Amino acid sequence: MSNVQTEERYDLSVVGWFSVAAVIYLVVGASVGVIAASELAWPALNFDLPYITFGRLRPLHTNTVIFAFGGCTLMGAAFYIVQRTCQTRLWSNKLAWFTFWGWNAIIVSAVITLPLGITQGKEYAELEWPIDIAIAVVWLSYFFNFVMTVVNRKTPHIYVANWFFMAMMVMITYLHVINSLVIPVGLFKSYSIFSGVQDAMVQWWYGHNAVGFFLTAGFLGIMYYFIPKQANRPIFSYRLSVLHFWALTFGYVWLGAHHLQYTALPDWTGSLAAAVSMAMIIPSWGGAVNGMMTLSGAWDKLRTDYVLRFLVVALAFYAMSTFEGPLMSVKSVNALSHYTDWTIGHVHSGALGWVVMVSVGAIYHMVTKLWKTEIYSTRLVNFHFWIHTIGIVIYICAMWVSGIMQGLMWRAYDEYGNLVYSFAESVAAMHPYYALRVVGGICVLLGAIVMLYNVIMTINKSKVKVAESSSQPATATA
Repeated sequence: MSNVQTEERYDLSVVGWFSVAAVIYLVVGASVGVIAASELAWPALNFDLPYITFGRLRPLHTNTVIFAFGGCTLMGAAFYIVQRTCQTRLWSNKLAWFTFWGWNAIIVSAVITLPLGITQGKEYAELEWPIDIAIAVVWLSYFFNFVMTVVNRKTPHIYVANWFFMAMMVMITYLHVINSLVIPVGLFKSYSIFSGVQDAMVQWWYGHNAVGFFLTAGFLGIMYYFIPKQANRPIFSYRLSVLHFWALTFGYVWLGAHHLQYTALPDWTGSLAAAVSMAMIIPSWGGAVNGMMTLSGAWDKLRTDYVLRFLVVALAFYAMSTFEGPLMSVKSVNALSHYTDWTIGHVHSGALGWVVMVSVGAIYHMVTKLWKTEIYSTRLVNFHFWIHTIGIVIYICAMWVSGIMQGLMWRAYDEYGNLVYSFAESVAAMHPYYALRVVGGICVLLGAIVMLYNVIMTINKSKVKVAESSSQPATATA
């Protein structure tokens, strides 16, 4: 790890550590996900141990994949991109290392507390108040270092990727602080200052914007840098990228209430959220098309460039999930889809298809640049691409079928107005699809393990090359 082939004008060692940590967390998060999915298909697998029941593994899985893997990817990529696009070193290398170690300490605390059942019970915000404070401190160190690097830039222009990162940083700070306002009643116990439907509204304002900014805006920043770099072509339309940025930044904040259709929340809020959700298809698809069209005249690169395949297919999943989400927010569709596995399929088409694939492409790219060597095995990258893609298709198709079947069974009535199926019958009918989900998850996990091996071997290959070059005898000079 310490042998990152650094360029004198950039601070790259911390980027290397973030990149490798992200791959490790991908393996861990996928492993926990496979175990949790297996428990849903075969409940006896929890062995009646409270620490590994589904209810405790599920938040551990989401926190590991979103905040450990996704967070390390975002932080590493942001520090990598901002230095190159601003042509300057990080404002503070020491602060960057504080961010790295602080973020990983938070992840370790999540791994300890969540299996113990220490939780606030809020979606994507389960960690208790002392850890929330630590998150705010570390996140602000990341935010401040990034902004100060932009301030010290040697370029007159701020590249659009940096705007996406800064929008993410501002909104996540705001979201995290407001949603984490609690009254502590113990070291690891607290109660939200909001109550009832207000608490639900604030939680889903946070929850959907964690998706909208942490898992979308930040990774769009990654996309807008790495697709042009990997394709060796300029972005198709810079104006479109700016339009994409402003529309996404102002539109996404309104969407959270579409998670609360048919609840105690006032009806107009759900209707407004659904309307804005549908409107958000336009900028989202504009961004996806912009990335795709960057390959105009260079589509032949996809035959041999497996890293570019990850980045391009990620855009396809981004387009699909940003159409599916608004569709599911419409009340007539929501009446069928909500609380079913269709939502799980939608979330994972975005998470595994968009977030993971664009991250994997970025990490493969960064690893070769950081250690100044070719990837250890392009065949393994190709294998990773196909096994991951196959796994996603199996997973989301199983959840789509399971979810739609659930929704239809739950609202099936006979001529007397009685339910046709009991809840237990709907659970039994889902079993084969839950088993298929495990198969899809195993494929994704296998791809992550292959990636970790490939990255480690690439780093070792670089170390060997450096050792060989340093052991060469100096040539005599005239």
